[in-house]
Amino acid sequence: MQYRTLGKTGIKVSPYCLGAMMFGAVGNADHEDSIRIIHKALDAGINFIDTADFYSRGESEEIVGKALKGRRDDVVLATKANLPMGTDPNQQGNSRRWLVRAVEDSLRRLQTDYIDLFQIHRPAPDTDIEETLSALTDLVRAGKIRAIGSSTFPVSEIVEAQWVAEKRGLARFRCEQPSYSILNRSIEREVLPTCEKYGMGVMVWSPLSMGLLTGRYRKGQQTDSARVRFNPGYMTDAGKLDAVEQLIIVAQEAGLSLTHMAMAFAIAHPGVTSANLGPRTMAQLDDLLAGAGVALSDEVLDKIDQIVAPGTDVGPLHAGYNPPAITQFRLRRRPDAERAAA
Repeated sequence: MQYRTLGKTGIKVSPYCLGAMMFGAVGNADHEDSIRIIHKALDAGINFIDTADFYSRGESEEIVGKALKGRRDDVVLATKANLPMGTDPNQQGNSRRWLVRAVEDSLRRLQTDYIDLFQIHRPAPDTDIEETLSALTDLVRAGKIRAIGSSTFPVSEIVEAQWVAEKRGLARFRCEQPSYSILNRSIEREVLPTCEKYGMGVMVWSPLSMGLLTGRYRKGQQTDSARVRFNPGYMTDAGKLDAVEQLIIVAQEAGLSLTHMAMAFAIAHPGVTSANLGPRTMAQLDDLLAGAGVALSDEVLDKIDQIVAPGTDVGPLHAGYNPPAITQFRLRRRPDAERAAA
């Protein structure tokens, strides 16, 4: 396994990051099996693990914590907070009140006294970014966090966070975790160049586009997959399935599986530090690891560009971030009496 520097932190991480979202009730509820998967990834040279408090309501962190006993110092451990962890409205978000507690809870579940990369899972429009960065700075100075990052932030908020950190003398985000795959390339337009400008590492999620880039979901074929039931609009989008059919041909001509081509694509961009693997089973991990040595030629990358143009998305992004200006119609519609020109 080769290693890359996470932005300008000096921390060396593997180009594959083991995503732990599928460990726990929402995926693999067998703790011992999940631990074996984690150990297999570490033995293969992966030194980067990403989880979150929200994944199976803390169960993912607990599994990772058990798996890292005796191996903690060899792993760059990342987790996240922001999404709801209970019915209390203050058990979520990016406030100092919640983040301090969230970090303590994650440390307990992970059975460690420090987190290498603590990320804000999503923006919180109701919270001043200075409030968030101030709390995280104190946690860094207390030795509980080594570096901080963001996840799925719009480029405007990435830049604002950098400016506020510089102006107020606060710790700054050193990493961004956006969605990126052959089917969702919009971050190539602004997010990746901005992260490179500010020396931020980039760890991308969903490089297999929710499983569409495994070749399991084909146009005109039925599937009983839970993913389709969970998000039918995304998994059955005609534009995505048309692109998948074309990509399968490109992969076959290159002598590759679609999965291996998709993973190699994600880590080929110079702005991407690492791509998340999200295996639920040992067989899935074995298949992903088998493609670790794949490097795509310019010819293959050119063919991919012809199918999905650089900087574009094929259809809507799953689990992305929509700001209030989009989700709240009152913010994009004037009062009735003010809508006419005369």
